[in-house]
Amino acid sequence: MTQLGTLHRNAVRVLIVDDEPELSHVLSEAFAETGWQPFSAHDGHDALRLARECDPHAVVLDWMLPDLDGLNVLRRLRDDNAELPVLMLTARDALEHRLDGLSAGADDYVTKPFSLDEVMLRLRGLLRRAGSGGDPAHADPGERRLGDLALSRHSRKVWRGTTPITLTAKEFDLLWFLVGRPRQVLSKSQLLEHVWNSSFDGEGNLVEVYIYGLRSKIDKGRAPMIHTVRGAGYVIRAAEAGPC
Repeated sequence: MTQLGTLHRNAVRVLIVDDEPELSHVLSEAFAETGWQPFSAHDGHDALRLARECDPHAVVLDWMLPDLDGLNVLRRLRDDNAELPVLMLTARDALEHRLDGLSAGADDYVTKPFSLDEVMLRLRGLLRRAGSGGDPAHADPGERRLGDLALSRHSRKVWRGTTPITLTAKEFDLLWFLVGRPRQVLSKSQLLEHVWNSSFDGEGNLVEVYIYGLRSKIDKGRAPMIHTVRGAGYVIRAAEAGPC
């Protein structure tokens, strides 16, 4: 196991397995608004691959898929992780179908059409019982992860994928602050205030220099994570090439 594999990722990750893109999109938006990190698969084989790569805290799984059906996917997920919370989401509402799903290892079962609020409540319950709490605030506060980027505040070490990256103390502080606020546009003055403890917005090109240094180490030769928003500041988000 690499050092990266020992880190707890900062967000609660939920894998959505459904061949209806619109439904996956609705669930993804709802989960993201909650602070969870959703990622989607539209067939069984892709679901199994993503589950191994991204190590989800929970899975929302449709029964009817274009290759492997949901029960086969569920059994294989259980082979890899017997404790993984799985919520079946399907149009099959007959009693025997519910029993089949629960017998195969599903932790809960919601039929279509469904209430989004009900799905969220049931999923929160599964996460809470599994110890994830349904809230990224329950993650180890000394570790953060965004996509394939991982940071440990205890050791002040950083990895992109399995590659260790050496940062200066202030570069680490800046990256730690950015990763703690993914997809948020942060102004130069915000970065100066929180990373350098300065409210003075006249520090020359200090922020630009450190952002450039981070990019040269974090993004060079890889799908970029740190982006400039003209006239507004900087934003970090998971690389588009990565699924989780």
